[in-house]
Formats: sequence, structure tokens, C-alpha cells
Amino acid sequence: MFLVTINHDASVPPYEQLRLGIIARVQAGELTAGTKIPTVRALAAELGLAPNTVARAYRELEADGVLETRGRQGSFIASSGDPTRDSAGRAATDYVAAIRRLGLDNETALRYVRSALESG
Repeated sequence: MFLVTINHDASVPPYEQLRLGIIARVQAGELTAGTKIPTVRALAAELGLAPNTVARAYRELEADGVLETRGRQGSFIASSGDPTRDSAGRAATDYVAAIRRLGLDNETALRYVRSALESG
């Protein structure tokens, strides 16, 4: 059993629940770099989802750097460690660079971040 729960009555789409569930398991250290994950069809059957739903989650996870596909070998948790933290760090660095180019101070930058977090 893959241990990701999908709530079919939730307002969050199933593919997003699956995507977030896999990311949570990576962050918790339950799925480590190099771990093979079930095929799209196998996981779809296990979770009671359409294969296209699982495929979409896998595509988005691959785009985020969480998964890597190795052809016929299947899909695996990416070997770069915790890609969610890597991505967040890159985003933060890019944001700081943009703030510096605009000549804004740290307090103003933090105010924008707080506002975005509260509205998002």
C-alpha cells in the first residue's frame, strides 16, 4: 500500500491531493531519493482514481523535480535530496534579487511576502 489518502469529497482535486501527499512523504523522509514509486496504473487502481489523474500528478511532480522517470524502469523519487526545499530556496533567492534590483528594503520585502502568504 502506498499510504496516500485521497478524499473524493474534498474541494482539492484528487491529483493535487496525490501530489501534496507524495511531497509530504518526501519531506517526512518516508520516501527517500531513489525510491521507486508505483506505476500510474497500479497506483490508480490502488487509490480508486483514473489513470489520467495519477499521470497528471506524476507529471507535475516531475516538473517540480520531485520525481524522475527512467524510461521502462519506472518513476523514482528524485536523487537531488528534497527538491521542494531546493525549489523554495531558489524562489527565495530570486525574490531577494528582484527586491534588491527594485531598491526596496528588507521590511518592505517582508511586508510583500506576508501579504502574499495571507492572500494565497
